[in-house]
Amino acid sequence: MPTKRVENPQEIYQIKVTLLGTSPPIWRRLLAPANLTLEQLHDVLQLAMGWQDCHMHDFRVGQKRFGKPDPNDRLMGLTAVGNERTVRLFSVLGKVGAKAVYTYDFGDGWEHGIAVEKVLPPEAGHAYPVCVDGKRHAPPEDCGGVPGFYNLLEAIGDPDHDQHNEMRDWLGDDFDPEAFSVDEVNRRLAPLHRRRSKAEGA
Repeated sequence: MPTKRVENPQEIYQIKVTLLGTSPPIWRRLLAPANLTLEQLHDVLQLAMGWQDCHMHDFRVGQKRFGKPDPNDRLMGLTAVGNERTVRLFSVLGKVGAKAVYTYDFGDGWEHGIAVEKVLPPEAGHAYPVCVDGKRHAPPEDCGGVPGFYNLLEAIGDPDHDQHNEMRDWLGDDFDPEAFSVDEVNRRLAPLHRRRSKAEGA
């Protein structure tokens, strides 16, 4: 008997997200439902990395761009952007090895490499999306991109640096570039579970 094709696959994608240009790399490993929209993935990435969602962003998959469409793009001769609200993960990253680049803050230019590592069945009783691993604290907002971040680390790590006190005052004493907690990321992601449950129950 032929099976009906499922329009919204229930698979879970294991995704590795790496902040490009960082060494040693800043990264997160996430389990995300295949039927998330790219807009929802944007929310997940913001929370997983610790960004504050106060700048523009887009996704690039091959030659295609997705984000928040702006009618002015066409007037300015720019390529139209696909609507992230209507594009789901399984339609653009639907296989192991699929890749994308997520750019946050076009000024600082934080580029995140996204790679699908595994396609898994959902586990009963588990809420998704969830973070399962990662390394290192993400850079602070508005620090000047990757070069600015490493200049910042140099300044706060050297008491004799001209900008040591200024950068310490700006960052606060509790910034630790090596700090990372799966539990903390999952606490931030928890409200998304409730939102998804409501949407699916509606």
